[in-house]
Amino acid sequence: MFGILVPVLLFSLVNTSVLYREALKAADTAYDRTLLATAKSIGDLLEVTTEGDRPHLKSTVLYSALEAFEADNRSRLYYRVTGFDGETVSGFEGLAPWRGKLPLKGPYAALVDFYDDQYHGTPVRVAVLLQPVTWATGQGMATIQVAETLELRETLARQLLVATAWRQAALLLIIAGLVIFVVQRATRPVGELSRSLRSRAEGDLAPLDGSPVPRELQPLVAATNHLMGRLKHLLDHQKRFVRDASHQLRTPLAVLKVQVQSAQRGDVDPAQALLEIGDTVERATLLANQMLALAKVEQIRQHSDAPAVDWADIVRAVALDLSALIVEHHLDFDIETQPAPVRAHEWALRELSRNLIHNAIKHGRDGGRLAIRLLADSRHAALTVSDSGSGLTADQRSRLFQPFSAGLGQASVRSGSGLGLAICHEIVASLGGQIELDNRVSHGTVEGVDATVRLPLAPAR
Repeated sequence: MFGILVPVLLFSLVNTSVLYREALKAADTAYDRTLLATAKSIGDLLEVTTEGDRPHLKSTVLYSALEAFEADNRSRLYYRVTGFDGETVSGFEGLAPWRGKLPLKGPYAALVDFYDDQYHGTPVRVAVLLQPVTWATGQGMATIQVAETLELRETLARQLLVATAWRQAALLLIIAGLVIFVVQRATRPVGELSRSLRSRAEGDLAPLDGSPVPRELQPLVAATNHLMGRLKHLLDHQKRFVRDASHQLRTPLAVLKVQVQSAQRGDVDPAQALLEIGDTVERATLLANQMLALAKVEQIRQHSDAPAVDWADIVRAVALDLSALIVEHHLDFDIETQPAPVRAHEWALRELSRNLIHNAIKHGRDGGRLAIRLLADSRHAALTVSDSGSGLTADQRSRLFQPFSAGLGQASVRSGSGLGLAICHEIVASLGGQIELDNRVSHGTVEGVDATVRLPLAPAR
């Protein structure tokens, strides 16, 4: 509101000053005409007498004759008539002689000039008329000066200033009233939205109702609802993570406690007890790491400034890291990659590739085949990891990507946390891709599972 009223106030002050100056200029022009008429009336009464060869200018003007030109009793007129040789013919000697020059293009056809001066310390406005005078044997130029005090002009100027100031003040008040009314009316929906948000219960992130909001505020409501939706998603994910962590970690910790108590009582051999405790700790560590990875995927989802990395380099590096596990299971390993630049964080691609390959190794048949293919076309990069396991059942397919559900085969129930494929699904979703797991069937027999991930290629620079 002040951003509107302050410029309007400044403009009103400047406009008042300009109008005041224009009004003074108009008043000076009007009163200058009166001074010029007075000077002309004095010039019409000039006479020339000759004594010998020298002409003498004579003025028979009485001061009472000038009273007709005085606007009122607040101003006074003074005049002076100067002869051909600069002598004073009549008038007031205290009026200083004219020493100026005629303007090149004046407002009047007569030889006249106007200027400001003082008469006995009183400011006056003076009109100077050069009056040609002719007689029988020659011609000359008389100088007529008529001065007027400024009381009437100053009174008129004050009246103009007051009238202008009142009009500008009234205009400013009208504008201020309109601005206040319009601003309050325009911001009323914002106030209602603020009160609605303040009155909400803690944790209420439901979308705002934008129907009563003006069209100009619809983008704000839409952006707020979008932000609240993101916050709701983050809060739901955090609640789910805390709930799952408390539930899933309770089981291995309880098992670990029982194993420690059993070892302390001597129920099992110490070496066997340490082996069982180590296995439990390893599975609990894997579970914690996978849960942290799942949480990290959600954090990466919120950042869209991922760099472009070559997926092929990451797949080969992960396969090299898992080479010992491949050898342990005596797998017939085959890998083929093509350059596949995708826009993603390196950690996400590494975690995705590791989970897929590790899942294929764990659920494949010992001595079987493990094939990795990374191919790229003009738009997408496709990673296919093929194992030689027993395949997917209908029940497993229905809950394939659900957290803490068994993955592939019955062994996963005992040795897996059920988070690997859930992590893969979340990573692929955050990268705008697709993931599919299908049984590979040959002659009616399931030979294994093909896990395929398609990600969009990074745009070429």
